[in-house]
Amino acid sequence: MARPVARLALALFVVAGCSSASPSSTPGSALDASSSRPDDADATLGAHDAAPTDVAQGGDGASVSGEAGSDGEAGISLAADRFVTGVVSFDPTECTGFGASSMPGIVEGPPVGGGTGRGSTDVVSLGSGGSIVVSFAPNAIVDGPGVDFIVFENPFWIGGNSNDVYAEPGEVSVSDDGVTWTTFPCTPTIDPQATDGTGVSPPYGECAGWHVVLSTPSNGISPVDPSVSGGDPFDLADIGVTSARYVRIVDQTHEDCPETGSRADTNGFDLDAISIVNAQIP
Repeated sequence: MARPVARLALALFVVAGCSSASPSSTPGSALDASSSRPDDADATLGAHDAAPTDVAQGGDGASVSGEAGSDGEAGISLAADRFVTGVVSFDPTECTGFGASSMPGIVEGPPVGGGTGRGSTDVVSLGSGGSIVVSFAPNAIVDGPGVDFIVFENPFWIGGNSNDVYAEPGEVSVSDDGVTWTTFPCTPTIDPQATDGTGVSPPYGECAGWHVVLSTPSNGISPVDPSVSGGDPFDLADIGVTSARYVRIVDQTHEDCPETGSRADTNGFDLDAISIVNAQIP
């Protein structure tokens, strides 16, 4: 079940300072395109409704403001490398392309969540079986207490029902060297008649892409606090890993092409962002 809405008393959070790593292009990728966030927030993403994309970027990071908490606490500061800083490879499949023109910037920085009722359009679609590998250079995820990193997709509750989630699961793997990978188990049930239209049914286990995203720059909910952020939490200890500099996501939706109606570019897992909870460089 997706996490309930919770408010963290933050006036703002600021993504500051580190330069992004230069991604290496791969065949079929869009890594040489503009890194700006999409400005077509009124576009629909398949069955997903639009969400605001009010991130004001500048320099090496984004200055993001939100509503003040009840106790008026000052904001927190998050370095840019607490999020994705570069895309190593991007291998989408057919019936995708949504967000690709804004790569790699669209997956860098904090999540722009849509909450329980709608999916964010601040995403890139992988397509059925597509994949992406991202890095956090010069930072790394380390095994610490509890959740170590959070993956943000754009699921939502169908008709407001938390037990009926429009989920597009993805298999998550981690690596410290970009060569040897360790994978979190993700084995959704293939179901061509699945009510959510993605071709799979729960349980989703340790897949990403099935917990709604509550953190967005406009509401001040911390993207590195798994108790309030939403998204899919991962603990390196669960797979016996102590450090990871790269994360790979492989779509597991088994969607037909085109599954998403009139838009034939939105199939598969839709990556919004990844945040480091336990970071080598805090």
